[in-house]
Amino acid sequence: MNRLLELETFIEIARAGSISAAAARMNVAKSAVSRRLAELEARLGVQLFNRTTRRISLTDAGAVFLRRAQGVMDDLDEAEAEAGAAQTALTGRLKIAAPLSFGLKHLQPVLSRFAARHPGLEIEIDFSDRRVDLVDEGVDAAVRIGALADSSLIARKLCPIRSMVVAAPSFWRAHGAPAHPRDLEALPCLRYSNIVRPEIIPYWGPKGESGSIAADIKVLANNGEFLTGMAVDGHGYLIEPSFFLYGHIRDGRLAPALSDYAWSAMSLYAVYPPTRRLSARVRAFIDALVEAFGDNPYWDDTGTE
Repeated sequence: MNRLLELETFIEIARAGSISAAAARMNVAKSAVSRRLAELEARLGVQLFNRTTRRISLTDAGAVFLRRAQGVMDDLDEAEAEAGAAQTALTGRLKIAAPLSFGLKHLQPVLSRFAARHPGLEIEIDFSDRRVDLVDEGVDAAVRIGALADSSLIARKLCPIRSMVVAAPSFWRAHGAPAHPRDLEALPCLRYSNIVRPEIIPYWGPKGESGSIAADIKVLANNGEFLTGMAVDGHGYLIEPSFFLYGHIRDGRLAPALSDYAWSAMSLYAVYPPTRRLSARVRAFIDALVEAFGDNPYWDDTGTE
């Protein structure tokens, strides 16, 4: 039996969710698909699917094998494209992971242009603030913000991420604009929860000094867009990356304070696993990110300086 045909059949069954649907998609007899699967499982010595009278689902071993099999087929697609001198006409699947709010706000236009430029690609994107395991979940590349905890990944720094102190103009009028970070300790704070010790806020001053303040947290949430909306409505001050805030600052719904202080040392990265060589698909995606964001991303132009 052709091993690549076995892989193709296995992948189609997993995608289609049944042997009969896979047979229809491949335009072959159902018996042929069943035979290929049985021969593959016999050769591997493992059951790849759980079968009942109503449904078929991947076993744990099948899920692991699917990621590897898909990688093999993706590499084959790319090799054929390169051999045909068609590197600009990218094909195959590109699976991406990205933070939820940043991805929805800033990646959609990038991916729209990218998809138009490379219509032969199949793009799958996982928008989530959880830390995705690229290797285990078969992700080709991820966009990440902040420090990179997993040193085994290969990273390309895209741009710095600048955080700002903001509140509604009415909030500053009611409470007074702070002259020093310590002045914030007496004010209600809207704080992002998906960080270590959100109640402690570090800062770096214009003369090289550094310190931290204790936040009086009024609202704690794991979504920056939600917190930005609460700040616009006047519920407290907020320290967030400028990619959330720039539009609200430009239209006057939020006003920055303590602009000569730094509140984070984060950057935006594109990361990918070192398990295989950098594919043309991933390389083109990273190039698109660099083109879109660069060293001075557009969201840092808030019109306040």
